[in-house]
Amino acid sequence: MWWFAALHANLIALLDRARPRPGRLLDAGCGTGGLLAKLAAGYPNRAIVGVDMAGIACARARTKSGSLVCAASVNALPFADRAFAAIVSADVLCHRGVDERAALAQFHRCLGPDGLLVLNLPAYRWMLSRHDMAVHNARRYTRTGVTALLRAADFRPIYAGYWNTVLFPLMLATRKLLPPRDDGDSDVRLYPRPVEALCRAATASERGLMRCGLRLPFGGSVVAVAVKVEAADA
Repeated sequence: MWWFAALHANLIALLDRARPRPGRLLDAGCGTGGLLAKLAAGYPNRAIVGVDMAGIACARARTKSGSLVCAASVNALPFADRAFAAIVSADVLCHRGVDERAALAQFHRCLGPDGLLVLNLPAYRWMLSRHDMAVHNARRYTRTGVTALLRAADFRPIYAGYWNTVLFPLMLATRKLLPPRDDGDSDVRLYPRPVEALCRAATASERGLMRCGLRLPFGGSVVAVAVKVEAADA
């Protein structure tokens, strides 16, 4: 689906731009391994690790990525202190089963000195809809809210912005203005090829701006990159 393709490409582009130190990378909340596989391909000389609550998802992620994947909660990561150079987490803090502050504390603990955290989260609480219910989202965020949350957890934000800006009016209309579909399901599905191509082109153009460090003013998702702050530096 175009959205996952854009999500994965955006997170990897921002991680590349931030230049993580040598060391292992963690996909925290890796699901069935789509992003994990792309991280393994993009960073072939690093150990890539995944973690997810769902055992079935972990099994698929192992097969898809060839990486080490373990079943655990981001609220209590089963890794040593300072085990990773960078952690990437896509739409996990928003999940109803996640304690966002506990998870951020775990990310901080498991990152090494100057470790990078790259987050994607759904935008705007007023956009909560049946899609969020279907995918178990309990929270949505703003750029300001995410940066405040990161600072409170002893991270220094170095980039925070939105994406899915061009298509946001369609997202708004689909979720808030049009009648819900009969199945009451999420928006996650493959669309006809012309629609997929159009959506991929729109999000690719946004990614070009993000690579230059530009921040889009609104969108369907918030993305942020932050650096771990050691206690002595706080």
